[in-house]
Amino acid sequence: MKKIFLFLLSCLLTVAIHAQGYYTKYYADKTFVKEAQNWMNSGAWREGFTAASPHATVNAAEFYTQYQKNPEQWKALFSWLAKTDLLALPKGRTPIPGSTLVASVEDDVNRELSLQRSESHHHHIDFQYVVKGTERFGLIDHFTSKINVPYRPDVVHYDYDPQRARFFDSDPQHFFLFFPSDWHIAKVKTDSGDQHIRVVVVKVEYR
Repeated sequence: MKKIFLFLLSCLLTVAIHAQGYYTKYYADKTFVKEAQNWMNSGAWREGFTAASPHATVNAAEFYTQYQKNPEQWKALFSWLAKTDLLALPKGRTPIPGSTLVASVEDDVNRELSLQRSESHHHHIDFQYVVKGTERFGLIDHFTSKINVPYRPDVVHYDYDPQRARFFDSDPQHFFLFFPSDWHIAKVKTDSGDQHIRVVVVKVEYR
């Protein structure tokens, strides 16, 4: 009887988890997750960059882990952000001093969701900071999504259920970090009239 009860409980938990969806890497160690969240909230990573904070969707445990594995690239990124007028930069690619990182400054327009592809990256983290306008980002559920193209360095795309996707609008006070487990959609049309945006994108190495 006990084995049957445990089996039924396991089935119910599995159904509940699938119903909630899976959108980012899961860390079972709650103590570590709390430590990572406190670290992120403390701003120890800022290097003088105070214009924006991590968006609520940023996986603190992933951020903390990746920062510890390669602090110099993160320090270079945030130091550059602190010292740079992002609105005055020319459109295009800008090398970030003291690193191999390159910032892509994009002046673009949001589009209908049906025109935008979902994606993820195996070896890089997408740092995305919308410094002008509002961009809508989506995160798609792993359980109900399926890869629809061969992997090519360094991107893969998915078929997904739009009803299971979660959408978030940007503002200049927050930046996004999309890790390999964050299957995402960018430049989705918002509810506002003006769809023009300026976004700074940096591909940070994932270790």
